[in-house]
Amino acid sequence: MLFLLLVLLTVLVPGGDSDDDFQELSSFRIILTISFYNHSWTQNQASAWLDELQTHTWDSKKGIFMNKQPWSKGNFSNKELTEQERALQVASIRIPLIFQDHVSQWQLKYPFQVQMAKGCELRFGEKSVGFKRIAYQGSDLMSFQNTSWIPSPKGGERAQQVCKLFNQYHEVNLRIQALIKDLCSRFLWELLDAGKADLQRQVRPEAWLSSGPSPGPGRLLLVCHVSGFHPKPVRVMWMRGEQEQPGTRRGDVLPQADGTWYLQVSLEVEAREAAGLSCRVRHSSLGGQDVVLYWEQHRPVGWAFLAVMVPLVLLAGLAFWLWKCRKSPWRPQCTGLPLERNPSSPGPGHS
Repeated sequence: MLFLLLVLLTVLVPGGDSDDDFQELSSFRIILTISFYNHSWTQNQASAWLDELQTHTWDSKKGIFMNKQPWSKGNFSNKELTEQERALQVASIRIPLIFQDHVSQWQLKYPFQVQMAKGCELRFGEKSVGFKRIAYQGSDLMSFQNTSWIPSPKGGERAQQVCKLFNQYHEVNLRIQALIKDLCSRFLWELLDAGKADLQRQVRPEAWLSSGPSPGPGRLLLVCHVSGFHPKPVRVMWMRGEQEQPGTRRGDVLPQADGTWYLQVSLEVEAREAAGLSCRVRHSSLGGQDVVLYWEQHRPVGWAFLAVMVPLVLLAGLAFWLWKCRKSPWRPQCTGLPLERNPSSPGPGHS
């Protein structure tokens, strides 16, 4: 099965690029968020994701997964789905009870959130890796490795105390290990196969340049915008010739309503050094042909240039208008100028 999965990844994931943004990685994860409002009121929310695409939502009242995509069910048997649903249902009940019982000992302050994520990652050419992690208020608390929990260095003494308690449930941890392994061997493979039409969708990016707020006297903030691309991996670089420029700042890749993505990458430079810079965009939909935008061709017209050109254009227009007025025999359109008859024109009364 691993061989078949690697073949499928070869088709689904663009290759031929060594950049970090194009690492051939697929993941499936189930996320449970528990909100603690007080000692007796908690709320659970859960969802499942294939890479950046949501595949399932969780009905906490019924304790079942709800499909978010037409292909979300894959070819899973009812038994396989029931096992994962039961495991999530148990976690959504047991974890709140454990944390509520140790609010004082672990120095927890209401309101707070606990997040649990479990799933697996598969990088092309490497062995799949299952994971399960728990976070407190968005910060790593502990992670599951082999058959035990390991505290996060960021979690401090609280993480050590929580791990000590969770590691007492050895039989539970054995079941966790089996379920995580099953996520990789079955769920990730089935969803990659069932959703390959959506995952293979290629949409070319649109790109344009602009200048951001001035960072200081004599300096420019150059901004490269890339929008409407799919899939998510993209490489955007500010270049001088073939040399990537240091100091480039990359924003977050943001989702758009149509399922595509948006990114902006900026570079602060001395104004006199902007000439010769370009923005290069690499994306799997471009067929190996990068989009390159040159700053000289897109830089905005300066205020000093406008201050000179606008008066000149107005003066030229006024001079032309006056000239047309004086060429007219009776100049009715030249309000305010004395009427003169062109001597070459016949006056009133001549037939």
